[in-house]
Amino acid sequence: MSQITVFSGSAHQGFAQEMCDILGVELSPSVTTRFSNDCLQVQLRANCRRRDVFVVQPLVPPVQEHLMELLLMMDAARGASAASITAVIPHFAYARSDKKDAPRISIGARLVADQLVAAGADRVVTMALHSEQVHGFFSVPVDHLTALQELADHFAGRDLSNTVVVSPDFGGVKSAGKLGRLLGVPVAAGSKRRQADDTVVIDAIVGDVRGRDVIVLDDEIATAGSMVELLACLRREGVQRVALACTHGLFTGPAVQRLGAEAGISEVVCTNTVPLPPERRVANLEVRSVAPLFAEAVRRIHLGESVSSLFPPELTEG
Repeated sequence: MSQITVFSGSAHQGFAQEMCDILGVELSPSVTTRFSNDCLQVQLRANCRRRDVFVVQPLVPPVQEHLMELLLMMDAARGASAASITAVIPHFAYARSDKKDAPRISIGARLVADQLVAAGADRVVTMALHSEQVHGFFSVPVDHLTALQELADHFAGRDLSNTVVVSPDFGGVKSAGKLGRLLGVPVAAGSKRRQADDTVVIDAIVGDVRGRDVIVLDDEIATAGSMVELLACLRREGVQRVALACTHGLFTGPAVQRLGAEAGISEVVCTNTVPLPPERRVANLEVRSVAPLFAEAVRRIHLGESVSSLFPPELTEG
Protein backbone atom coordinates (compact mmCIF):
# COMPACT_ATOMS: atom_id res chain seq x y z
CA MET A 1 0.00 0.00 0.00
CA SER A 2 3.04 2.29 -0.17
CA GLN A 3 1.92 3.87 -3.45
CA ILE A 4 -1.38 5.30 -2.23
CA THR A 5 -2.07 8.69 -0.70
CA VAL A 6 -5.20 9.29 1.38
CA PHE A 7 -6.56 12.76 2.11
CA SER A 8 -9.60 13.71 4.13
CA GLY A 9 -11.85 16.70 3.84
CA SER A 10 -13.19 18.31 6.98
CA ALA A 11 -16.52 16.44 7.03
CA HIS A 12 -15.48 13.24 8.84
CA GLN A 13 -11.74 13.04 9.49
CA GLY A 14 -12.17 10.38 12.17
CA PHE A 15 -13.58 7.99 9.56
CA ALA A 16 -10.64 8.63 7.21
CA GLN A 17 -8.17 8.12 10.06
CA GLU A 18 -9.76 4.78 10.96
CA MET A 19 -9.47 3.69 7.32
CA CYS A 20 -5.80 4.68 7.24
CA ASP A 21 -5.07 2.84 10.50
CA ILE A 22 -6.51 -0.33 8.97
CA LEU A 23 -4.58 0.16 5.72
CA GLY A 24 -1.35 0.92 7.57
CA VAL A 25 -0.79 4.25 5.82
CA GLU A 26 -0.56 7.81 7.03
CA LEU A 27 -3.51 10.15 6.59
CA SER A 28 -1.87 12.82 4.46
CA PRO A 29 -2.27 16.44 5.56
CA SER A 30 -4.18 19.12 3.73
CA VAL A 31 -5.21 22.66 4.56
CA THR A 32 -8.49 24.35 3.66
CA THR A 33 -8.59 28.12 3.97
CA ARG A 34 -11.30 30.69 3.35
CA PHE A 35 -10.66 33.99 1.61
CA SER A 36 -12.29 37.22 2.72
CA ASN A 37 -14.78 36.89 -0.15
CA ASP A 38 -15.89 33.49 1.30
CA CYS A 39 -14.18 31.40 -1.40
CA LEU A 40 -12.38 28.23 -0.32
CA GLN A 41 -8.84 27.19 -1.20
CA VAL A 42 -7.35 23.75 -0.62
CA GLN A 43 -3.68 22.82 -0.45
CA LEU A 44 -2.60 19.17 -0.38
CA ARG A 45 0.56 18.80 1.67
CA ALA A 46 1.77 15.39 0.49
CA ASN A 47 3.21 14.07 -2.74
CA CYS A 48 0.60 12.97 -5.30
CA ARG A 49 2.76 12.46 -8.40
CA ARG A 50 2.09 9.07 -10.02
CA ARG A 51 0.27 7.84 -6.92
CA ASP A 52 -3.24 6.49 -6.40
CA VAL A 53 -4.99 9.30 -4.49
CA PHE A 54 -8.08 8.68 -2.38
CA VAL A 55 -10.06 11.65 -1.06
CA VAL A 56 -12.49 10.81 1.76
CA GLN A 57 -15.46 13.11 2.23
CA PRO A 58 -19.10 12.27 3.05
CA LEU A 59 -21.58 14.90 1.87
CA VAL A 60 -23.04 15.90 5.23
CA PRO A 61 -24.26 19.30 6.48
CA PRO A 62 -23.15 21.83 5.46
CA VAL A 63 -23.37 19.77 2.27
CA GLN A 64 -22.47 22.52 -0.18
CA GLU A 65 -19.30 23.44 1.78
CA HIS A 66 -18.17 19.83 1.93
CA LEU A 67 -18.96 19.20 -1.73
CA MET A 68 -16.93 22.23 -2.82
CA GLU A 69 -14.04 21.17 -0.59
CA LEU A 70 -14.09 17.70 -2.15
CA LEU A 71 -14.07 19.12 -5.67
CA LEU A 72 -11.15 21.42 -4.86
CA MET A 73 -9.15 18.59 -3.29
CA MET A 74 -9.57 16.38 -6.35
CA ASP A 75 -8.68 19.24 -8.67
CA ALA A 76 -5.54 19.88 -6.63
CA ALA A 77 -4.60 16.18 -6.85
CA ARG A 78 -5.10 16.22 -10.61
CA GLY A 79 -2.89 19.29 -10.90
CA ALA A 80 -0.26 17.49 -8.81
CA SER A 81 -0.04 14.67 -11.42
CA ALA A 82 -1.85 11.93 -9.48
CA ALA A 83 -1.93 8.61 -11.34
CA SER A 84 -5.58 8.11 -10.35
CA ILE A 85 -8.08 9.90 -8.14
CA THR A 86 -10.86 8.12 -6.24
CA ALA A 87 -13.58 10.02 -4.42
CA VAL A 88 -14.54 8.06 -1.30
CA ILE A 89 -18.00 9.37 -0.38
CA PRO A 90 -19.51 7.27 2.44
CA HIS A 91 -22.75 9.30 2.26
CA PHE A 92 -23.78 10.80 -1.10
CA ALA A 93 -26.47 13.24 0.05
CA TYR A 94 -27.60 14.34 -3.42
CA ALA A 95 -28.67 10.77 -4.23
CA ARG A 96 -32.15 11.74 -3.02
CA SER A 97 -32.42 14.12 -5.99
CA ASP A 98 -32.62 11.28 -8.50
CA LYS A 99 -35.67 12.07 -10.63
CA LYS A 100 -37.70 14.91 -12.08
CA ASP A 101 -40.89 14.60 -10.07
CA ALA A 102 -42.02 18.23 -10.44
CA PRO A 103 -41.84 20.78 -13.26
CA ARG A 104 -38.65 22.80 -13.79
CA ILE A 105 -36.42 21.15 -11.20
CA SER A 106 -32.91 19.83 -11.63
CA ILE A 107 -31.81 16.24 -11.10
CA GLY A 108 -29.17 17.11 -8.53
CA ALA A 109 -27.63 13.65 -8.28
CA ARG A 110 -26.68 13.66 -11.95
CA LEU A 111 -25.34 17.22 -11.78
CA VAL A 112 -23.12 16.43 -8.79
CA ALA A 113 -21.91 13.25 -10.49
CA ASP A 114 -20.85 15.35 -13.48
CA GLN A 115 -19.10 17.83 -11.17
CA LEU A 116 -17.09 15.07 -9.49
CA VAL A 117 -15.88 13.77 -12.84
CA ALA A 118 -15.11 17.29 -14.08
CA ALA A 119 -13.00 17.88 -10.94
CA GLY A 120 -10.87 14.83 -11.69
CA ALA A 121 -12.53 11.76 -10.16
CA ASP A 122 -11.53 8.57 -12.00
CA ARG A 123 -13.62 6.43 -9.66
CA VAL A 124 -16.18 6.82 -6.88
CA VAL A 125 -16.67 4.63 -3.81
CA THR A 126 -19.91 5.17 -1.93
CA MET A 127 -22.45 3.33 0.20
CA ALA A 128 -26.21 2.78 0.19
CA LEU A 129 -27.31 5.23 -2.48
CA HIS A 130 -30.91 6.34 -2.01
CA SER A 131 -31.80 4.56 -5.27
CA GLU A 132 -29.74 2.26 -7.46
CA GLN A 133 -30.38 4.32 -10.58
CA VAL A 134 -28.02 7.02 -9.23
CA HIS A 135 -25.18 4.58 -9.96
CA GLY A 136 -25.90 5.12 -13.66
CA PHE A 137 -25.53 8.90 -13.44
CA PHE A 138 -21.74 8.57 -13.27
CA SER A 139 -19.54 8.32 -16.35
CA VAL A 140 -16.74 6.72 -14.29
CA PRO A 141 -16.72 3.41 -12.38
CA VAL A 142 -18.66 3.40 -9.11
CA ASP A 143 -18.15 0.88 -6.31
CA HIS A 144 -21.51 0.88 -4.52
CA LEU A 145 -20.94 -0.73 -1.11
CA THR A 146 -23.62 -2.03 1.23
CA ALA A 147 -23.77 -2.07 5.02
CA LEU A 148 -26.40 -4.83 5.19
CA GLN A 149 -23.91 -7.48 6.34
CA GLU A 150 -22.72 -5.19 9.13
CA LEU A 151 -26.30 -4.50 10.20
CA ALA A 152 -27.13 -8.21 10.02
CA ASP A 153 -24.14 -9.02 12.23
CA HIS A 154 -25.63 -6.75 14.90
CA PHE A 155 -28.80 -8.87 15.08
CA ALA A 156 -27.20 -12.27 14.43
CA GLY A 157 -27.16 -14.72 17.32
CA ARG A 158 -30.48 -13.57 18.71
CA ASP A 159 -33.75 -15.48 18.72
CA LEU A 160 -35.35 -14.09 15.55
CA SER A 161 -38.07 -16.72 15.21
CA ASN A 162 -40.78 -14.09 15.73
CA THR A 163 -39.09 -11.29 13.76
CA VAL A 164 -40.01 -9.51 10.53
CA VAL A 165 -37.88 -6.98 8.60
CA VAL A 166 -40.05 -4.02 7.57
CA SER A 167 -39.27 -1.46 4.87
CA PRO A 168 -40.98 1.93 5.25
CA ASP A 169 -41.92 1.84 1.55
CA PHE A 170 -41.93 -0.41 -1.50
CA GLY A 171 -38.74 1.22 -2.81
CA GLY A 172 -36.78 -0.31 0.05
CA VAL A 173 -38.22 -3.83 -0.24
CA LYS A 174 -35.21 -5.10 -2.20
CA SER A 175 -32.78 -4.11 0.57
CA ALA A 176 -35.15 -5.37 3.25
CA GLY A 177 -35.36 -8.69 1.38
CA LYS A 178 -31.57 -8.99 1.38
CA LEU A 179 -31.40 -8.34 5.12
CA GLY A 180 -34.24 -10.80 5.59
CA ARG A 181 -32.29 -13.49 3.72
CA LEU A 182 -29.19 -12.85 5.80
CA LEU A 183 -31.21 -13.21 9.01
CA GLY A 184 -33.59 -15.90 7.77
CA VAL A 185 -36.74 -13.89 8.50
CA PRO A 186 -39.71 -12.68 6.40
CA VAL A 187 -40.24 -9.17 5.05
CA ALA A 188 -43.07 -6.61 5.06
CA ALA A 189 -43.40 -3.04 3.75
CA GLY A 190 -45.31 0.14 4.41
CA SER A 191 -47.56 1.73 1.80
CA LYS A 192 -46.08 5.25 1.81
CA ARG A 193 -47.03 8.47 0.07
CA ARG A 194 -44.65 11.42 0.34
CA GLN A 195 -46.35 14.82 0.63
CA ALA A 196 -43.20 16.92 1.23
CA ASP A 197 -39.51 16.44 1.99
CA ASP A 198 -40.25 15.70 5.65
CA THR A 199 -43.94 14.76 5.50
CA VAL A 200 -45.22 11.31 4.55
CA VAL A 201 -48.36 9.23 5.01
CA ILE A 202 -48.17 5.48 5.65
CA ASP A 203 -51.67 4.05 5.65
CA ALA A 204 -51.09 0.28 5.53
CA ILE A 205 -48.55 -2.50 6.08
CA VAL A 206 -48.23 -5.10 3.34
CA GLY A 207 -47.25 -8.33 5.08
CA ASP A 208 -47.95 -10.12 8.37
CA VAL A 209 -46.58 -8.19 11.34
CA ARG A 210 -49.30 -8.65 13.99
CA GLY A 211 -47.79 -9.88 17.23
CA ARG A 212 -44.30 -9.95 15.70
CA ASP A 213 -41.00 -8.35 16.62
CA VAL A 214 -39.95 -5.87 13.95
CA ILE A 215 -36.66 -4.59 12.52
CA VAL A 216 -37.39 -1.46 10.50
CA LEU A 217 -34.76 -0.96 7.77
CA ASP A 218 -34.16 2.25 5.83
CA ASP A 219 -31.17 3.60 3.92
CA GLU A 220 -31.11 6.73 6.09
CA ILE A 221 -32.91 8.45 8.93
CA ALA A 222 -32.92 12.22 8.48
CA THR A 223 -35.80 14.06 10.19
CA ALA A 224 -37.39 10.71 11.20
CA GLY A 225 -40.76 11.79 9.77
CA SER A 226 -41.16 8.50 7.88
CA MET A 227 -40.12 6.49 10.92
CA VAL A 228 -42.63 8.15 13.24
CA GLU A 229 -45.44 7.64 10.72
CA LEU A 230 -44.43 4.01 10.22
CA LEU A 231 -44.23 3.37 13.97
CA ALA A 232 -47.79 4.65 14.39
CA CYS A 233 -48.96 2.30 11.64
CA LEU A 234 -47.07 -0.63 13.18
CA ARG A 235 -48.66 0.01 16.58
CA ARG A 236 -52.10 -0.13 14.94
CA GLU A 237 -51.08 -3.51 13.52
CA GLY A 238 -50.20 -4.78 17.01
CA VAL A 239 -46.46 -5.38 16.72
CA GLN A 240 -44.32 -6.11 19.77
CA ARG A 241 -40.62 -5.18 20.01
CA VAL A 242 -39.39 -2.60 17.44
CA ALA A 243 -35.77 -1.93 16.44
CA LEU A 244 -34.68 0.65 13.86
CA ALA A 245 -31.75 0.05 11.52
CA CYS A 246 -30.24 2.29 8.85
CA THR A 247 -26.97 2.89 7.06
CA HIS A 248 -26.86 6.69 7.34
CA GLY A 249 -27.89 8.00 10.76
CA LEU A 250 -28.22 11.70 9.97
CA PHE A 251 -30.77 12.55 12.69
CA THR A 252 -31.30 16.11 11.42
CA GLY A 253 -33.88 18.71 12.43
CA PRO A 254 -36.40 17.31 14.93
CA ALA A 255 -35.25 13.68 14.59
CA VAL A 256 -33.77 13.33 18.09
CA GLN A 257 -36.90 14.76 19.70
CA ARG A 258 -39.23 12.73 17.49
CA LEU A 259 -37.52 9.42 18.19
CA GLY A 260 -37.08 10.27 21.86
CA ALA A 261 -40.84 10.65 22.15
CA GLU A 262 -41.40 7.12 20.79
CA ALA A 263 -41.41 4.87 23.84
CA GLY A 264 -41.68 1.64 21.87
CA ILE A 265 -38.21 1.71 20.23
CA SER A 266 -35.89 -0.88 21.79
CA GLU A 267 -32.77 0.22 19.88
CA VAL A 268 -31.52 2.25 16.93
CA VAL A 269 -28.65 0.85 14.85
CA CYS A 270 -26.70 2.82 12.24
CA THR A 271 -23.21 2.97 10.78
CA ASN A 272 -20.53 5.63 11.01
CA THR A 273 -20.78 6.90 7.42
CA VAL A 274 -21.63 10.31 8.88
CA PRO A 275 -20.26 11.98 12.02
CA LEU A 276 -22.57 12.01 15.03
CA PRO A 277 -21.95 14.83 17.52
CA PRO A 278 -23.54 14.37 20.97
CA GLU A 279 -26.52 16.60 20.17
CA ARG A 280 -27.54 14.30 17.29
CA ARG A 281 -27.28 10.98 19.12
CA VAL A 282 -30.63 9.38 19.85
CA ALA A 283 -31.37 7.15 22.83
CA ASN A 284 -30.38 3.45 22.68
CA LEU A 285 -28.10 4.11 19.71
CA GLU A 286 -25.59 1.54 18.49
CA VAL A 287 -23.09 2.69 15.84
CA ARG A 288 -21.39 0.03 13.71
CA SER A 289 -18.19 0.93 11.87
CA VAL A 290 -17.98 0.40 8.11
CA ALA A 291 -14.49 1.93 7.89
CA PRO A 292 -12.97 -1.59 7.59
CA LEU A 293 -15.21 -2.26 4.58
CA PHE A 294 -14.15 0.99 2.89
CA ALA A 295 -10.51 0.31 3.72
CA GLU A 296 -10.70 -3.13 2.10
CA ALA A 297 -12.39 -1.61 -0.95
CA VAL A 298 -9.55 0.92 -1.24
CA ARG A 299 -6.97 -1.85 -0.94
CA ARG A 300 -8.65 -3.89 -3.66
CA ILE A 301 -9.02 -0.92 -5.99
CA HIS A 302 -5.32 -0.11 -5.61
CA LEU A 303 -4.30 -3.72 -6.26
CA GLY A 304 -6.75 -4.24 -9.13
CA GLU A 305 -8.80 -6.86 -7.28
CA SER A 306 -12.55 -7.45 -7.28
CA VAL A 307 -14.61 -5.27 -4.96
CA SER A 308 -17.94 -7.04 -5.53
CA SER A 309 -16.48 -10.28 -4.16
CA LEU A 310 -16.40 -8.58 -0.76
CA PHE A 311 -20.07 -9.48 -0.40
CA PRO A 312 -21.89 -12.83 -0.28
CA PRO A 313 -24.30 -13.77 -3.10
CA GLU A 314 -27.26 -12.77 -0.92
CA LEU A 315 -26.15 -9.15 -1.23
CA THR A 316 -25.04 -9.05 -4.86
CA GLU A 317 -27.96 -10.85 -6.49
CA GLY A 318 -31.22 -9.05 -7.27
